[in-house]
Amino acid sequence: MGLDTMRERETCVGASPMKAVVVQEWTKPSDLSVSQIDPPTVQAGRILIDVKAVACNFSDTLIVQGKYQVKPAFPFSPGGEVAGVVKELGEGVTKFAVGDRVMAYVEYGGYAERVNARPEATFPIPGNMSFSHAASIPIVYGTSYVSLVPRGMLAKGETVLVTAAAGGVGLATIQIAKALGARVIALAGGSEKLKITLDAGADIAIDYRAVRAERPDDADPGREPLWVEEVRNATDGRGADVVIENVGGDIFDGCTRCVAWGGRIVVVGFSSGEIPFVKANRIMLKHISLVGVHFGPMAQNAPEELAASFRALMQLYEEGRIRPSIWKELPLEKASEALQALGGRKSWGKIVLTIG
Repeated sequence: MGLDTMRERETCVGASPMKAVVVQEWTKPSDLSVSQIDPPTVQAGRILIDVKAVACNFSDTLIVQGKYQVKPAFPFSPGGEVAGVVKELGEGVTKFAVGDRVMAYVEYGGYAERVNARPEATFPIPGNMSFSHAASIPIVYGTSYVSLVPRGMLAKGETVLVTAAAGGVGLATIQIAKALGARVIALAGGSEKLKITLDAGADIAIDYRAVRAERPDDADPGREPLWVEEVRNATDGRGADVVIENVGGDIFDGCTRCVAWGGRIVVVGFSSGEIPFVKANRIMLKHISLVGVHFGPMAQNAPEELAASFRALMQLYEEGRIRPSIWKELPLEKASEALQALGGRKSWGKIVLTIG
C-alpha cells in the first residue's frame, strides 16, 4: 500500500534537499524534529506527490515508538494521509497527470515534502476542497464510510453507536451516518468532547466516565457501566443496530452488552491500547455479527470497493453533507507538538501539518 522504506528507495542525490520528519530509532513523539534529506525519485507504478498537507493520526504516535503493527526499517517518516500535487508519474501509471491535485494514503512517509503513493490509493481533489480538508479525508473518512456501509451494512433509520466519538474517525462517522439517515449516539469522555460530538451532528452524547450517584465508585464488578444502561435507555431497551468501535478494552465489552439483536459491531481500532477478548456466547445469544475493518490493504485487496467508497464520499462533500473537523493546522516543524496533543488526548477531530 505504501511507501518503500527510506533505505530501500531511490533518492535524487544532488537535488535540492527536502524537509522531512525522520525516525532513526524508536522514539517518543516529543523527540521528533525536521531534518533535511535527499528527495525520493518516482518509483515504477507509483505517483510522486509534492505534499502540501499531511493529517496526523493516533497510529502515527504508535509507529514512531515501535508500538504499531507496521514496524518500518530505519530511517523512515511517519504519516499516512497526504494531499498535494502530482510531481511525476512512474512507469505504467496513466491514472493522473502532472499538476493534478490529489489526496492519497500511504503506509508511512507522509511527514515529508514528497512521497510516492499507489495509484489505487490516490484520488482527485474536488475543486472546492482545500489541501487541509483533502489530507483529512483518505484514512479517516475512508475508514468511517467502509465501516458503516460495506462492513456495517447501515440502513436508513437505524441507530449507530460511535465510540471515541470526538476523535477523527469518530467525528467522520457521525457526519457520514447522519448523511445516510441514521440516528447517532456518541460515546466520549467529558463535557467538552460531548459538545463537540453534538456539534458534529450526534443526536445523543453519552459520557462513558459517568457514574451512578448512589455508587460513585461503581465498585461492583458484576454491575454494568452506567453508559451501557444509557445506550439501552436511549433505544427503548433495544440497543444500537450498528456499533463503530474504536477503543477496545472495557468499552468493547460494554458494546457487546448494548448492541441490538441482530446488530453489527465493527471493530476499527484499539485507542485504549487494550485488545479485548470477546465472549462468544454473546455473539450467539444476541444473533450479532462481529466484523473488522483493515482499511489500508483495501487498495490491493478491494480496489473497486475502495474507489466506489471514495466516489460516494466526494459526492457527500460536494453536497455539503460532510466536512472534516480540524482542531489545528500547524507547520511540519511542529509535528512533535501535534503528536503529543494526539497521544495525550488533548485534541479533537484532526490535526493537519502544512508544508510550504
